[in-house]
Amino acid sequence: MLRIVSLQLIATVVVGLIAALLGGWSAMFSAVLGGLCCVVPNGIMAVRLFANAQRAGGASPATFFIWEFVKIALTVALLFAVAKLYHDLNWLALVAGFIVALKSYIILLFRH
Repeated sequence: MLRIVSLQLIATVVVGLIAALLGGWSAMFSAVLGGLCCVVPNGIMAVRLFANAQRAGGASPATFFIWEFVKIALTVALLFAVAKLYHDLNWLALVAGFIVALKSYIILLFRH
């Protein structure tokens, strides 16, 4: 799971660089913020599930669903915060960064 989160972070940096070339600094920050809106909740969920799996009883399905709900709520809250707080927001770059970070796990599927 941590491998997927690190791949999402790398994909976020790459899409940020591409956005900087195509749209300038505001597009780069928008793309990176969009990717981080996906990476940060996934990282928190991965760490928490890894910590629960290390316990004697292991992680339960209920724990997974609770953290999945927390991840979705945190993602929505971060997207809302970025939309309200970043005034030079480039929506196309934000959505592109978010989608690339969300779908970057497909790269791992094609590696094997």
